[in-house]
Amino acid sequence: MTEDGAAVVLQAVNLQRHYQVRQGFMQPPATVRALNGVSFSLAAGETLAVVGESGCGKSTLARQLTLIETPTAGELWLDGHRVEPKRRPDAALRRSVQIVFQDPYGSLNPRKTIRQMLEEPLLLNTRQGRDERRTAIAAMLERVGLRPEHAGRYPHMFSGGQRQRIAIARALMLRPKVVVLDEPVSALDLSVRAQILNLLTELQQELGLAYVFISHDLSVVRRIADRVLVMYFGRPVEYADSEAIFTRPLHPYTEALFSATPVAEVGQKRERIHLQGEPPSPLNPPPGCPFQPRCAFAGARCTQSVPELHQAGAVQVACILR
Repeated sequence: MTEDGAAVVLQAVNLQRHYQVRQGFMQPPATVRALNGVSFSLAAGETLAVVGESGCGKSTLARQLTLIETPTAGELWLDGHRVEPKRRPDAALRRSVQIVFQDPYGSLNPRKTIRQMLEEPLLLNTRQGRDERRTAIAAMLERVGLRPEHAGRYPHMFSGGQRQRIAIARALMLRPKVVVLDEPVSALDLSVRAQILNLLTELQQELGLAYVFISHDLSVVRRIADRVLVMYFGRPVEYADSEAIFTRPLHPYTEALFSATPVAEVGQKRERIHLQGEPPSPLNPPPGCPFQPRCAFAGARCTQSVPELHQAGAVQVACILR
């Protein structure tokens, strides 16, 4: 339970995911630490946003949370049950977490009608009869802003926003506790993006859903997130309530990310912080703090050890200088 009494439905403890990568003939395989020590808890009705550059580990984290992959180390708890690392998760756990992908067209089968796609999880996971399934499909389509007659159509007959509504409906057919939203609005026009965000908010309030919202669009994150986890090189570098982290980010990487966010208020400007260089190679990580080769404040101490998250006022930050 959280401080306000809400039930924790998702918890990660030092979650890690490593991959073995071939380097060539007669060379030993290298280990890529795509995810390295992620911890958080998420209660019903909350939204955790995960942000960072491409390659920071956001999508790897999504695969662990949705049980697509098995973590190399650490613990993952879903709805109070631990996911055993060497055992296939049971059906109830798999039903408790669903995912909505970035591309609403690519995630839908073009050869199936909407009814067939929404009916499939019910056929595989429930004992509902045909009439019950049709009633459930019609109710879900209405809940996401579509009409029952849309059930007989194919994905190519819908707009991008409508297709994403269908993808959301499919994810909710089994009444999950947690929904992972992997860049769910980045492929949509601005006007449609606002409609989908409003829909997600309404569904969360109505059904008590917990969201893990993966995005690079910080203006969207500020609108929808309760808490924010900033990742770099597979590690969390800052973790806090949304208001605290947007008001005063502490990690130099977070400051640089946020400096690129447009300011909505007339007359206000934000100084853009330009990061030097590229993220390091996962096959050849730098010594000490992974961010130190690009950090304007890095010193000799930053090359000696990898900083862990520690409390600094209202936020947790992984930086020895903060």
